[in-house]
This record gives sequence, C-alpha cells and structure tokens, in this order.
Amino acid sequence: MSSAAAFSYAPLLPTGPDQTEYRLVTDEGVDVVNGPGGRRFLTVEPSALTTLTAEAMHDIAHFLRPAHLTQLRSIIGDPAASPNDRFVALDLLRNANIAAGGVLPMCQDTGTAIVMGKRGRHVLTDGTDAEAISRGVYQAYTKLNLRYSQLAPLTMWDERNTGSNLPAQVELYAEDPDGHPDAYKFLFMAKGGGSANKSYLYQETKALLNPTRMMQFLEEKLRLIGTSACPPYHLAIVIGGTSAEYALKTAKYASAKYLDSLPTSGSMTAHGFRDLELEAEVLELTRNFGIGAQFGGRYFCHDVRVVRLPRHGASCPVAIAVSCSADRQAVAKITPSGVWLERLETDPARFLPDVTDETLDAETVVRVDLNRPMDEIRAELSKYPVKTRLSLNGPLVVARDIAHAKIAERLDAGEPMPQYLRDHAVYYAGPAKTPEGYASGSFGPTTAGRMDAYVEKFQAAGGSQVMLAKGNRSAQVTRACQQHGGFYLGSIGGPAARLAQDCIKHVEVLEYPELGMEAVWKIEVEDFPAFIVVDDKGNDFFAEVTKPVLTVGRR
Repeated sequence: MSSAAAFSYAPLLPTGPDQTEYRLVTDEGVDVVNGPGGRRFLTVEPSALTTLTAEAMHDIAHFLRPAHLTQLRSIIGDPAASPNDRFVALDLLRNANIAAGGVLPMCQDTGTAIVMGKRGRHVLTDGTDAEAISRGVYQAYTKLNLRYSQLAPLTMWDERNTGSNLPAQVELYAEDPDGHPDAYKFLFMAKGGGSANKSYLYQETKALLNPTRMMQFLEEKLRLIGTSACPPYHLAIVIGGTSAEYALKTAKYASAKYLDSLPTSGSMTAHGFRDLELEAEVLELTRNFGIGAQFGGRYFCHDVRVVRLPRHGASCPVAIAVSCSADRQAVAKITPSGVWLERLETDPARFLPDVTDETLDAETVVRVDLNRPMDEIRAELSKYPVKTRLSLNGPLVVARDIAHAKIAERLDAGEPMPQYLRDHAVYYAGPAKTPEGYASGSFGPTTAGRMDAYVEKFQAAGGSQVMLAKGNRSAQVTRACQQHGGFYLGSIGGPAARLAQDCIKHVEVLEYPELGMEAVWKIEVEDFPAFIVVDDKGNDFFAEVTKPVLTVGRR
C-alpha cells in the first residue's frame, strides 16, 4: 500500500453562512453566565425549548416559505405550463391563503414531527432536551386542529393511536452550529405519510457513475415516484454516502433546502457538495415526463437538489426524497439574544394572481351529480377520456386503510358489501380535527395505492365502482375497472384546507366511530375538483407517463 495521506478534516456536509430571516419568539428562558477560564455559557431552560417547538409546529402547519409560494405563482405565469399545471398551482395558492388564517392546517396529514438540533459546546441545559421538545410537539398537536397519526405497537400485530401525535423523532448533536459555541440551532419538519413513503434507497455500484447511465437510471426511478406525494416536488438526490442511512438522511435534509449552501465542487477532504449542472439536467428531465403537477404538464418538480457524498469503494448508495406541496419545515436558533424562528410567509394572498378560473381553463369542466344512481354516474363518466377535469357535487363515502380491512373481513365471512359502498363513490381520506364553526377539518385525499389490494374484491361485490384519491394506481386496479365498469378519479393532493372550507359542506360518521379519523364517513361536497385517471375501458393516464424511454444521455 502507498503511504498514508496527511491528516486533514472537513465536515461531511460543510454548509455556508446562514442567510435565514428570523423572528424573535421570546427572550425568556435563556441567560448568559460566566464559566471557568473566562468562558461565557448560554443557559437554556426546558420551557424555552418547549415554547420554540410548539411555535415551530404551529407555523409549519399553516405557513410556507416565500420562495415556495413564488415558485407556485411562477407556474401560473408560465406559458409552457399546461392548463392542469396552472389549475393545480392556483388551487395550492388558494389553500395556502386559507391555511394562513391559522385555523385549518394546509394538509390533513399533519405529519410526524421531526426535530434535528445542534447544540454548541458552550450551551447548558438540564439534559432533558428531547423531553422538552416532545412536550412542545404535544402542545401543538393537542391544542391546534392537527391530526394524530402515530400508532403505538402493543403487540407485533396490534396498534393503537397514541392520541397526541407522539412520539416525535428528535435527533440532537453535540456540534458548534456554524462555528458558534454559544448557539443551539434546529431544523423542524412535519413529514406526512405521502411524501415520507417516497423516500427511496438504491444500492448501486461504480457502473452508475457515468453521465449516460446516471440519467437513464434517474429517468427510470424518478418516474416511479408518481404523484401520490402531491407534486410539484422539491426533489433531492444523494449519490454516495458513508452508509445507507446517512445517504437517506442527507436526502431528507436536502429536500428541505437545509443543504443549499454546500460547496459546489469536491476536494480531497472528501466533503459532500452540490452538482448544480446535474441539478439543472435532472429538472429538465422531469419537465419532459409529461406527469406535471399531478395531471399532465411540465411541473412535476419545482426544483432539484443533487448532493454527491464520499463512498466506500464497494458501495454506491443512491437516496431519493421529496418535499411535497405541503413544504413544511423551518429552521430556528437559540442564542444569547433570545429564541428565534424562521420567518415564514403570513400573507400568501399577495402571491395570488388576478385571474379567474375561466382564464385557466382550456377545456370544459364536467359537472357530475353524485346524487344520481351509481349506474347513471358511471354512464356519465364513460363519455369522457382520461385527464378530463370534473366538478363533483353530492354525497361521498369516506373510507381508508383500516375501514377497508374491516370490510374485506366481512366479505370473507360471507357478509354482503355495505350498501353505502354500492350507492356512493368512495373517497380515500382521513380528516384533521374539525374547528368550531366548521363543517370539516382539513380533509384532503390520501394515497390511493394503499387500497389497491381491495379493489377487485370490492368491485366484484358491487362496491367501490367510483373511487377518488390522489396518486397513481397499480395495473390490477386498471384491470378491475375495465372488468367491472369502474373508475378511479384523481383529486388534487395538497389543498386540504381549501377543500374543507370551500367544498365540504357536511360530515357525519356512518360506521366504526371508534376508529377516529379512520372511521367511515359520509360527506356532502360542492364543486369538488377531480380528474378522470382510470376509466372503464382500461385506460390509465399514468400508465404512459410512468414508462421510462431510457434514451436520455447527459448533454
């Protein structure tokens, strides 16, 4: 072996200066004290950590970054955007405006609370930081109109909702943030199931590390993300990593723009860096998929981050992650001057364009009366091709994972399909808490694919003839719809607050009230937006746009 290189050290992810605009949350619970050797120490009380966390979880449930809103607004003004791109972007801006009122969260899946902190060596606490942070999560989720999504495993097979959205994922590091020993810095995230489920790890080899093979690989894998995580996405790709888990964690941070200030070239110190050229090429690649902002067009992604990490010579992990249209994260810091939180946009109305729905519509919107018998509803839908935009009016039944499992057990026991699934279209969703004076809490669609295994059985028994949710379905759903005359309608993933305020007029429990948000509900909707995705003739809009052509190369 050759002689060893001289010792040198660089952090794996060397970020640049913090350019964040902060707002002061409080100056209570922090103090500066003298220590040995003339050093000054920042003391932080548990109450300061709790207050900061509760405030952060509130803000990311209701507010977005101005940069994200600017990107949505730019879609509406882009002549190359499809009508469906522009319609989705406008709906998401309207949703942001409603959520900023502080009552309805922007998404009904208010997520797993994730907190990452870096505590400088001159910061003193009582050592219960994770507990104090978790208490802040608890305060936010129990006091606000947020949904409890965390399940406690009681046995290997039995689970129960914790009723508080705890536990949170809290990761704390002993590290001087940005070189400041008297600072404590944080990244707060709320990660819903839809976007969390679109985190991927691929174990590749050196053979991937050439321009042509890389672009072919990315075209194939990125198409598979589909739309169930609510695009337009902030897409992150990490190539390399000292371990598989480090690659995945880096991808999550990159999707939150946390690593935007990384260097843009590598060195023999083996630190990570961003490849700006490859980012631009991958963004253009996604523009040409045809998937668009959920129902055809260019805006599958807002932007792309590509991070290259060092790797073991025998390993080449590739991690992919997205942040969805509910782009929920904020950074924060505690310093001698107080407790500070990233300033998010509290007036998203300034991003709304002076246009009408008619300006955005390039084709007629088909109104569908859901009060009619199911055979008449299906006959109406059968007149139109996939990707047709609909406006739904009337009753929907709401059921998702646990309710589907219970109904499947009843069918297996020889019981008939419940009449409500024979008479009505079924909406896969689970609401957040209902604020006082509202008909519904935030109530957007959930990922359709989780119910794919039930479709053939349910349609054969006369139910689920028209389904409504977000994202693409499997080929077995397309076959079932063709065989049984069924339809799958895609709802816009993301604008849960707008749907609650403007489209959902009445909500009642039909069955399984003990399941909470997983109960079977009946709702009345008005001008509820949807698109035909799978029809009764075997056509699936996503079937074509998810096929890789594998002919791309790096220019």
